[in-house]
Amino acid sequence: MLIFHNPVHQGHAGRQEMFRGRLVPCHETPARLDHVMHELRRRPVGMLREPGAPDMALLRRVHAPHYLDFLASAWADWVALDPANHEVDILPSVWPNHGLRRDVAPTNFSARVGQYTFDAGTPLGAGTWAAALAGAACAIDAARAVAGGAAVATALTRPPGHHAGADFFGGYCFLNNAALAAQALRDAGVERVAVVDVDYHHGNGTQSLFYERDDVFTASIHGDPRTEYPFYLGYADERGLGRGEGFNLNLPLPVGTGFEAWAQALQQVLGEVRRLGAQALVVALGVDTFEGDPISGFTLRSERYLRMGELLAAARLPTVFTMEGGYAVSAVGVNVVNVLEGFVA
Repeated sequence: MLIFHNPVHQGHAGRQEMFRGRLVPCHETPARLDHVMHELRRRPVGMLREPGAPDMALLRRVHAPHYLDFLASAWADWVALDPANHEVDILPSVWPNHGLRRDVAPTNFSARVGQYTFDAGTPLGAGTWAAALAGAACAIDAARAVAGGAAVATALTRPPGHHAGADFFGGYCFLNNAALAAQALRDAGVERVAVVDVDYHHGNGTQSLFYERDDVFTASIHGDPRTEYPFYLGYADERGLGRGEGFNLNLPLPVGTGFEAWAQALQQVLGEVRRLGAQALVVALGVDTFEGDPISGFTLRSERYLRMGELLAAARLPTVFTMEGGYAVSAVGVNVVNVLEGFVA
């Protein structure tokens, strides 16, 4: 297994997020990936590599160029408003919802931030853009390695990506690493790609990016959006649109779901992957399904992630893993590496 890791991820370290009505320390921290790297040194399951330069042309095919331009300049624009802003992360305070216009680009910085995000829990800091770019490069390089003949490759991406859409960030995500990997596989000649999202939270960004396409099948197993973030997408009746009808599958599960019911859902997803003739698999690997996760509600135990890896390997497809959520920080390393170990075993 080739494992591409983000060498500058620690530069993205949010100070605070808005969570359940109050500002709290960020759940998404550099320690998450640090624990994975520590566990990989203890239990090596593949060769570690740093990514090359990000393919900006590919990024512009997945994400809107004006959105990428905003992310690239946001921190400099923020500090230019007031040098004291260097000590404060960027968080939105207004959004163009409920009949407000989105077709006119405001010049006010706070209004611009609000146009490009959907929550107040995703701080943008001095090192965010560099970290997100390097994470995207990990995902693209992992996909190209698989397209070139590798059986499996992993992108240890941080910040995560599956909540990011063509022109919006949120859910700790800025660039959609799973979508970039899928597009890289398509560009390399893979006719149909399946993206399987096993994070506790629905991958709303990934769904929105491919919802009208029939060359990328998207599936997500996640907490019921009637009670779980991101709330406004991820229902079972969302099946795709136009050419993409039938190429999106959501399996929302109730709080408290354990591994047996979760594994049955995964088997259903993999059955659809086979039926639709996918030639490569992208796994958006969130381990916030863990029983001890502080912001999630499933009850998977650490040893069950070995079995998760085995089930994914049974699809017998060239596979790219991209790292998503998991906020029981001290357990993230064990759980992620258990999936990878189960897969290669």
